[in-house]
Amino acid sequence: MAEHLPVLVAAVLDAFACLRAGAIVVDGTVGMGGHAGAILEQHSGARLLGLDRDEAAVSRAAQHLRRFGDRAAVRHDRFSNWLAACRAMGHERVDGLLLDLGVSSLQLDTSERGFSFRADAPLDMRMDRQGGLTAREFLEGLTPPEVAKVLRDYGEERLAWPIAKAICRERDAGRLSTTGDLAAICRRVYPRGPQRIDPATRTFQALRIAVNDELGELSRALDDVPQGLNVGGVVCVISFHSLEDRVVKQRFSAWQQAGQASLLKRKPVMADEAEVAANPRASSAKLRALLWGVRRQRSTERRSRHHRNEP
Repeated sequence: MAEHLPVLVAAVLDAFACLRAGAIVVDGTVGMGGHAGAILEQHSGARLLGLDRDEAAVSRAAQHLRRFGDRAAVRHDRFSNWLAACRAMGHERVDGLLLDLGVSSLQLDTSERGFSFRADAPLDMRMDRQGGLTAREFLEGLTPPEVAKVLRDYGEERLAWPIAKAICRERDAGRLSTTGDLAAICRRVYPRGPQRIDPATRTFQALRIAVNDELGELSRALDDVPQGLNVGGVVCVISFHSLEDRVVKQRFSAWQQAGQASLLKRKPVMADEAEVAANPRASSAKLRALLWGVRRQRSTERRSRHHRNEP
């Protein structure tokens, strides 16, 4: 398995630089502990609760963060449950919330998990293997129009209808049980010739999002920000596709317009060329960060432009 490289670490640390001494931070998608470890190193008095719905990640993160002793706790839980998990540990409110969305490198690189179309494996895609429907079971209960809607809504797939019909046809014939089966269906539907991305990419994304209710998880996690974050606390979200980013952008904008919070940066932070070269997964990452309970009249960026225009 390739070395795990968390994305946009410098940007995350920059967003959390303003945390108070002794801050309580939640990493709702702790993964293998890369971001969490960097935050605890930056803030020597901070304590962190790491959550992940993937038990394999929980085990890895706990091992990685062991060096911080009782400053770090790792639990198996959904990130939408972050506030309840904090309160169960005696923290009514927290000072920082980090969400690194989407599928993890650990999940993609473990072929038997069924997230990747690059290896043939059971069609699973569950981030939490303790329950819920696998992708194959999920597809069993859908009609062609329902499959097409999933592919359009969550994958923005332009060939959603022909792919959906082909999926249901192969499923009904007993020829859909592995990632290789699904990838082959998508590739047969697409016109011959070079494609910018693999024809299976958007279908796999759509099914993964649907199976794990990823957009619902994100919305529920953000719902708890007003009652779970201290004044001066920071929410930091890393997204990897436009559907996630749209949810975050709209929610942050609504809070800013209501005077409940202010954006730390007007535009999302993206990886530079050096980081993308070292970690190609970072190429689609966008980080948005918000300062809760503080309404700033003018951002630093706007003040800088104003001063540059002064005579």
